[in-house]
Amino acid sequence: MKRTRFSEEQIIGLLKEAEAGAKTADLARRHGVSEATIYNWKSKYGGLEVSDARRLKELESENAELKRLLADAMLDQAALKDLLAKKF
Repeated sequence: MKRTRFSEEQIIGLLKEAEAGAKTADLARRHGVSEATIYNWKSKYGGLEVSDARRLKELESENAELKRLLADAMLDQAALKDLLAKKF
């Protein structure tokens, strides 16, 4: 998974600057990111507080773990079905 250079606090701070009226191009240049990155952050973190963003990150990691567990269980189930089909 790609690691970000910015923490949730920094991203939300940058977005609050944008909401206060700073131009996106100026913010992008000052913080060393592209304008597209800022727009992506707006879509993901827009309207969130720092605690909400942390909770979102926790839920995303938990969801990824559950997806891995489900994929493993489905793989085991498919292998068992193949094994039973070959026996009979």
